[in-house]
Amino acid sequence: MNLKKASMPTRKAFALRMEEMGALDKDFAVFESDIGYSTYSYLFGESYPERYFNMGLAEGNTISSAAGMASCGRTVIVCGYGVFITLRAVEAIRTYVCYPNLDVKFLSSHGGLTAAIDGVTHQATEDIAYMTTLPNMKVLVPCDTLSAKGCFDLALKTPGPVFVRLMRDPLYEVYNEGAELTVGGSTFLRTGKDITIVGYGDTVFQALEAAEILSAQGIEAEVMDAYSIKPFDREGFFTSVKKTKSCLVVENHQRRNGLGYEIATLLLAESPVPFDILGLRDTFGESGNYNLVMDKYGLSAACVVEAAKRITAKK
Repeated sequence: MNLKKASMPTRKAFALRMEEMGALDKDFAVFESDIGYSTYSYLFGESYPERYFNMGLAEGNTISSAAGMASCGRTVIVCGYGVFITLRAVEAIRTYVCYPNLDVKFLSSHGGLTAAIDGVTHQATEDIAYMTTLPNMKVLVPCDTLSAKGCFDLALKTPGPVFVRLMRDPLYEVYNEGAELTVGGSTFLRTGKDITIVGYGDTVFQALEAAEILSAQGIEAEVMDAYSIKPFDREGFFTSVKKTKSCLVVENHQRRNGLGYEIATLLLAESPVPFDILGLRDTFGESGNYNLVMDKYGLSAACVVEAAKRITAKK
């Protein structure tokens, strides 16, 4: 896979753009739950201390306070680990942010098993299920530096709540300067005729690596970066699937109630094709090297290759 190694994780890229935009947009404020050096929100705090609020280790109170400010017409960005934002504080997000459709945006770090060495307590492997279920919530998942910065811009200009899932560690760069991202959009990073592989965040790179291996074996995979989970790019997806007539979803999340379940429902209703989902199968992760953990739970490029071969054989 001839991709440039990333120099920073998406969590830092998002935070750097947040600091940069702070000079251009003097209205929005940032709320943090005492892990600003992990989310890199401290960068904004150092530049704009009067607009930065560290609420301590109290995610529910942080989001409730952010909602209070947003109810007065301000845009607010809440920063934290995804597992704590989406599990400790989901009721506050539902009732105080989504129900009144307030302009609260979420910098959600350590998505999925990308927090591998931090163990299960910090691995947000159920966050997509919770956030996509909430009415009015939009969900974005960038995979590299430029798409993370682009997702910050999208979140800031999109009315209502927006959840942005970010990674712990840097992986690769795939987007070029000038790439346009849209809410409800996607990017096809590789074209193919035999199978559509859908990924988001870090699984995009597993899919791209797998596509190269498959190509050498005579299977041409089309790789879709579904960076907009909700709303989802139905038109782009179905255009691809009608061509390839098979689909594999790879997501660093519980297999149940993630993007794969949404796509399965779409396919069943509109265009049934051979299909499968790679994700955590009703299990927690564990602490360890990221690549080894991904392989153990069936999310590595090698696992994608085997799944794609199995699916295409059914056509």
